[in-house]
Amino acid sequence: MNEKANLLNGAALAYIGDAVYEVFVRDYVLSKGETSPNKLHKAAVKYVEARGQARVMQHWLSFDDYLTQEEITMYKRGRNNKANTKAKNASIGDYRQATGFESLVGWLHMSRKFDRLQVLLQAAVDYIDENQEG
Repeated sequence: MNEKANLLNGAALAYIGDAVYEVFVRDYVLSKGETSPNKLHKAAVKYVEARGQARVMQHWLSFDDYLTQEEITMYKRGRNNKANTKAKNASIGDYRQATGFESLVGWLHMSRKFDRLQVLLQAAVDYIDENQEG
């Protein structure tokens, strides 16, 4: 599956990455004990919005060795993808970086690199928790 994952374009990787990250975040907010659908949705938004994902990527990229070269390549594949949609409630820069984040998540999932995927997803929500505004 890794060979096929390497052939997918950034949009396809981001498509599956968005879903994988959404399920992870929903599981994460449920694990905190909340059960009200409205409160669950509000709790999840800070993790899945483009601005938060963009900040996570900026943080990871600020280290020379946090992401592998292959992971950076997959991030860039998504970030540089020509999107046919416009960003909602996000700058174009944040939207593109978030698409790169989702592309990386999608590539890790499609490549069956589940251990690394788990590490990065947990690191993403931890970073957002530690650096949220307000």
